Amino acid sequence: MSTLLIKNIGEFFTGDITNPLASVTSLLIDGNKIAALDPPADTKADAIIDAGGSAVMPGLVDGHVHPVFGEWTPTQDTIGWIGNYLHGGTTTMVSACELHVPGLDYENLTPDLVTSLAVVTAHTTGRIRWSGARVHAGTVILVPGMKEEHFDRLAAAKSICAKFIFFPLASRKDEALQYQEWCRARGIRTKVHTGGVSRSGLSQMCGYDILSWLKPDIAAHLSGGPIPMSDDDLDKVIDTTSFAIEICSSGNYGSTKRAVERMRAKNQLARLTLGTDTPGGTGVIPRGMLRNICYIASVCGVPPAEAVAVATGNTAEAHGLDVGILAPGRPADIVICGPVEGSAGTSISDAIAHGDLPGIAYVIADGEIVVSGRSRQTPPPKRKMFFSCCDLHTGGFAAS
Repeated sequence: MSTLLIKNIGEFFTGDITNPLASVTSLLIDGNKIAALDPPADTKADAIIDAGGSAVMPGLVDGHVHPVFGEWTPTQDTIGWIGNYLHGGTTTMVSACELHVPGLDYENLTPDLVTSLAVVTAHTTGRIRWSGARVHAGTVILVPGMKEEHFDRLAAAKSICAKFIFFPLASRKDEALQYQEWCRARGIRTKVHTGGVSRSGLSQMCGYDILSWLKPDIAAHLSGGPIPMSDDDLDKVIDTTSFAIEICSSGNYGSTKRAVERMRAKNQLARLTLGTDTPGGTGVIPRGMLRNICYIASVCGVPPAEAVAVATGNTAEAHGLDVGILAPGRPADIVICGPVEGSAGTSISDAIAHGDLPGIAYVIADGEIVVSGRSRQTPPPKRKMFFSCCDLHTGGFAAS
């Protein structure tokens, strides 16, 4: 396996909310894993990135996407959206169900249909890395009448999430709780659509009364997707429950500010996760996760390093994933970035605190450099970075 050394790191964002910023100046990758932080100065590597004082952070984890098949989304008639999100720093995405399949009749969903759809998308969209990004597809749309064997099929397909969105929770409480039991026995997280009706017009409304007994693993888009629950319900969910809470780009800005500020005041940022809730009516947003980070930092007062941790380690952990943390043995999903020319920030922390978009130079996914030199979705960082590697044809080194 090849090795890659990243040196001259400025700020080092760990992705760990308990220790979000560390004094690390170099990182060694061996194959698809992080081998060491601050390896010995004489460490040899097959390739070297000189970060030139720029920042290193984990690849971003979008906890709420709606894929269909591959990089095509019919909602905005767009091809290549996953690769564009990768250029926005997102290396991992979790499906919140593949409900945008053309022709899918929301009013006539059956257990066999929704299970088969999840299995097919898990074995297609979820099978390979698209443009280098990992999409955890195969999230089932939970419907009445499902049996335990349906969940066996989902587990066999390696589905990691199940979604309550059209399920009549208020009238079928016992069945919903049984589904949760079957999911958890198989390592499948449950996520529930909260707030008002979605673009489909058929999603079930969900506020505190339902969340208080359902207790899902993750309450999706608590501040709206696109319509939030009432302020009183939002406050009670934060104050009296303990499951993970998701904030999405598709939500209500005022409710997002209210929720994040309340969670910060109550020392509950460890349960906060982020997603874009795209592609959908909100659009396709390649820089969506970066914008989420900047919003909760610059508007809601979350310290920048903690905002990065929310978008990486927090979101990954809530979905049972081992990405999102930069530590030895963890997957080598990494973003190298810096302030953009003209930004108010002299560091990434300064820029994020001000709400300024970082400029991405490199994205590494599963140990492979998938964005090199600069991103096509952000302005370039003002600090110069350099790459050198062994030229297998000449036996020498090539630099750029």
